[in-house]
Amino acid sequence: MNAPSRYELFVLDEGEKPVEVMEDTKIPNAATVKILKQDHTLGNLIRSQLLSMPQVLFAGYKVPHPLHPYFLVKIQTDGSITATQALEEACTKLIGTLSSLEQKFKREFSFKDVEGAVPEEAYGTADATSTWASGRDYMDF
Repeated sequence: MNAPSRYELFVLDEGEKPVEVMEDTKIPNAATVKILKQDHTLGNLIRSQLLSMPQVLFAGYKVPHPLHPYFLVKIQTDGSITATQALEEACTKLIGTLSSLEQKFKREFSFKDVEGAVPEEAYGTADATSTWASGRDYMDF
């Protein structure tokens, strides 16, 4: 097959830079950022965080080819900050959001462990004569 091994898609080679910024000469206050060894997940997160910033006029990403493990992010700002500063700020906010989400997730599961509210069966029923065991599914309600 033509597909590279999965290892090559996510691990940087020696001397390989994870991020490369190319200033756009045709559009003012714009840049194209090439992010290596990442996929749509990170590209969409960065794009949506950039679009939530009032200084950013345009943000979009694309994966040029599915066999090449990188994506390009295009950023245009209003001139009050550079595209690189906008990217740094967006990534900092994303890291904060994800760490907050992780804390909330861990807190919720620690509450369930303390309360003993974790059901024995997958659907939270203790007996075999329940609704689920009788052949009905969630669409029957």
